[in-house]
Amino acid sequence: MTSFILLTCFLLVQPAQSNLDYPDTPRGSTVDDYHGTAVADPYRWLEEDVRTSDRVSDWVDAQNEVTFGYLNEIPQRNEIRDRIETLWDYEKYRAPFKVDDRYYYYANDGLQNQYVLYGMDSLDSEPEIVLDPNTWSDDGTVALSGLGFSQDGQYMSYGISKAGSDWKSWKIRDLETGADLSDSVEWSKFSGTAWRPDGSGFFYARYEAPKDGEGLIEVNENQELWYHVPGTSQDKDVLVHRDSDNPTWGFSPTVSEDGRYLIISTWRGGEPNKVSYVDLSKDDWTVVPLIDNFDNAWSFVGNDAGYLYFNTNMDSPRGRLVGFDIADPTVVREIIPEQESTLRGISHIGNGFVAQYLKNASSKALRYDIDGRLIGSIDLPGIGTASGFGGRHDDDETFYSFSSFTTPPSIYRVDLKTNEQTLLRQAEVDFNPDDFVVNQVWYQSADETLVPMFLCYKKGLVRDGSNPTLLYGYGGFNIPLTPYFSPTRITWMERGNVYAVANIRGGGEFGESWHDAGTFSRKQNVFNDFIAAAEWLVENKYTSPENLGIQGGSNGGLLVGACMTQRPDLFGACLPAVGVMDMVRFPEFTIGHAWTKEYGDPKDPEQFKAIWEYSPYHRLESGTSYPPTMVTTADTDDRVVPGHSFKFAAALQNAHKGEAPVLIRVERSAGHGAGKPTSMRIDEAADTYAFLEANLSPQRSTPSQ
Repeated sequence: MTSFILLTCFLLVQPAQSNLDYPDTPRGSTVDDYHGTAVADPYRWLEEDVRTSDRVSDWVDAQNEVTFGYLNEIPQRNEIRDRIETLWDYEKYRAPFKVDDRYYYYANDGLQNQYVLYGMDSLDSEPEIVLDPNTWSDDGTVALSGLGFSQDGQYMSYGISKAGSDWKSWKIRDLETGADLSDSVEWSKFSGTAWRPDGSGFFYARYEAPKDGEGLIEVNENQELWYHVPGTSQDKDVLVHRDSDNPTWGFSPTVSEDGRYLIISTWRGGEPNKVSYVDLSKDDWTVVPLIDNFDNAWSFVGNDAGYLYFNTNMDSPRGRLVGFDIADPTVVREIIPEQESTLRGISHIGNGFVAQYLKNASSKALRYDIDGRLIGSIDLPGIGTASGFGGRHDDDETFYSFSSFTTPPSIYRVDLKTNEQTLLRQAEVDFNPDDFVVNQVWYQSADETLVPMFLCYKKGLVRDGSNPTLLYGYGGFNIPLTPYFSPTRITWMERGNVYAVANIRGGGEFGESWHDAGTFSRKQNVFNDFIAAAEWLVENKYTSPENLGIQGGSNGGLLVGACMTQRPDLFGACLPAVGVMDMVRFPEFTIGHAWTKEYGDPKDPEQFKAIWEYSPYHRLESGTSYPPTMVTTADTDDRVVPGHSFKFAAALQNAHKGEAPVLIRVERSAGHGAGKPTSMRIDEAADTYAFLEANLSPQRSTPSQ
């Protein structure tokens, strides 16, 4: 790719026929040449880090002033927020886990900005606070971003992130004394800590410190794997592995339960991955390749002495469990074969395995013995999402959490000797689940592929095409959308609105073939699936185009951006959140280069052609009447840098013809989503639903302009 910048003159553009007075956004004359295609980028300057660029920060402030001025005039906004807050205010628990002889769990008393980590000696003993991130900052923007334990229960490593950034600092606590060591391990990202069982040290991945002022936009390359010993400074750490010839590769460490092996997963972004190991019983820590190609996905499950177990999609798009004998790693032994359902996770526990599957986007759990023979199932409370099932290979108990669209989370203990379950905790939320209907329907996409969709709404709904409806989607990176509980969704449905979730291609609901059908040059399948879901909702009179809103975040933000530029006539409101909007320049920032394995590489001529066809930032056409839109992002998002959303919003305001609002809401001191304080989440949800109701159902209430 060659690039050239024309004379830097700025044009002040005021959108035509808009009742809102949008900020003037200067247009530059930057043009890049991609394989003979001239790619204009008039808002390149909005890629600058908002925290260090005064002109970008001023632009954000001006945009927020317009956006919040609009939102403040929506009469039902406070009513919606109050109801969300009421529903959110319930005790929340996550499934406990055991380290040595002590139990730990996360909990939130209702409206705490961050979850608190508790510890207890038995399931019925009085819990003690181990970590309370709510004490780390007044506004809740400093969060816990990772946790690791030595198996002997002596040490705990915990990650701290600020303002939602992916960067984390690792601290170490002596669990016997409750005091932190002086250690501080910096510049870690996309990595946990993998402890040796005796607490002698842990492995972690890190990058070099970024240049001053560029930590949130600089490309993340040359990740390295290091070893840290408690009680020492980071400059004493031991380098375990690097690969200077492949700067975009990253390394995820895991130590086997017996402490014998360090398992290294080498990734280039998403799946697939390579696998190596180190025999830690030897003085010379030599990295030995085990799977030396990127043909498939491999996830380490556990080991029995020199026998290693992996969940893989090799020759099995829906996943299976296999084993390697390190003495002869050329032989792959199948232990649990591929099933009709999709294998999403597996635990080596209870001297066997607990396998978590998805069947039509809902959870089920099966138990197998060590040789892969089916023992039976763990009967879940219903159709929904189960998570947990962790533990050591010889544990006789495990725990899981279960919820669905209308079932608040419950925590269960499973006795692995008897398979009996005990309900430990059940959330009490201020609503009646019996007031709602949840259905799963199947519809045809453009190429006649059948796609499932969940529909959720209050009983008594009349299908006359007038119902405000929110259609949510993701469709990427092999990530499934499954039924889980959300107090914000209940608020939306209580108000007589429909909530729909489309399980479109690109996701992980039906295995690798379903995912693969929505990648690279096949990405248009994802947008077609989502558009077909919208058309089905209209055809079946759940809603109408003017009453249909669409929403998605991150890759789902790209989904919304692509669909609204391809079919602006089909939607009544659009909510692209933290989206990848400039598909030509996404590899130029932070971890964007890892997504070329999903989208394709714009530097490749053939792959560029497919990307160029749908890139939302470049598909906006001047003079088009776009649906009411509220773009959302945050100033410390270093996953999908906010420049994507800034540029898209600026270009949208410039291209848009009509009176519909096209706004951008920028959260300060927040990131891509992880670690966002409860108060921010509630505010954002209230603003989102208020914007939707004001534009999907203006007959109810329309803000003054």
